[in-house]
Amino acid sequence: MSMEHKPQRGFIIPIGGREEKEVNPRVLERFVELSGGKDAVISVIPTASNLEDTGDRYVEIFTRLGVTKIYNNNIVNRQDANNEIFVKQLTESTGIFMTGGNQLLLSTVLGGTTVARMIRKRNAEGVPVAGTSAGAAFIPEHMIASGDSGLIPRVGGVTIAPGLGLTNKVMIDQHFSQRNRLGRLLTALSYNPYKTGIGVDEDTAAIIGPNGEIEAVGSGALTIIDMSKVEYSSVASTAPGDAISLVGVKIHTLLDGDRYDPKMHEVLHKKQNS
Repeated sequence: MSMEHKPQRGFIIPIGGREEKEVNPRVLERFVELSGGKDAVISVIPTASNLEDTGDRYVEIFTRLGVTKIYNNNIVNRQDANNEIFVKQLTESTGIFMTGGNQLLLSTVLGGTTVARMIRKRNAEGVPVAGTSAGAAFIPEHMIASGDSGLIPRVGGVTIAPGLGLTNKVMIDQHFSQRNRLGRLLTALSYNPYKTGIGVDEDTAAIIGPNGEIEAVGSGALTIIDMSKVEYSSVASTAPGDAISLVGVKIHTLLDGDRYDPKMHEVLHKKQNS
């Protein structure tokens, strides 16, 4: 065979924050399983966190879950993010995990660096990349940096910044039900109606497969927002701070084991698969 086999892209796993770490750590177990189980080599990137021990805590958690080789890539500034040691550790990793904190630290410290390029390269080569809370926000091409809570989308109700760019097909918001973020995700999507919105609850992950299919895992819900049939949006003619009129938005709630196919715009319920 002369044609080179192109590897499948790795799973992309945004987690809504506050994932269960002790009693029933389903979400983290699933990430470990996708990364190779006990043979996994996991790189933890605690850049978003202002707390010194965040990386060490995740090293402990993954050790308890049976992983024997874990790197704590303690990247705090742009010099670190171009450091060959961290780049080499990512080259060896079979799973990459970005912790919570402040997502603007991720974009300003990692944006345009060798480490960011290596994370994208590893994911393209088949390595799963997960992020919780701020780490989840940073995954797509367009990242929600901040915004208002509430149900109604409003012009200026969200700030968008460049993300890591593992996918340009979705917009992600985290702590979704807990912090009442439907309005801000709808606002972000009203600017980008060709994307699928994924609102991720706490202790819940969206497992986005190589083909784009989205599976819900964990104790909360995924809110899937399908903008493909929107008939009308008033966003272009609305003054800052005013509510946006959106007609024809489709919203689905996915629970553990449910899947969504964004190409077909279809929900595949767990019970149909079993």
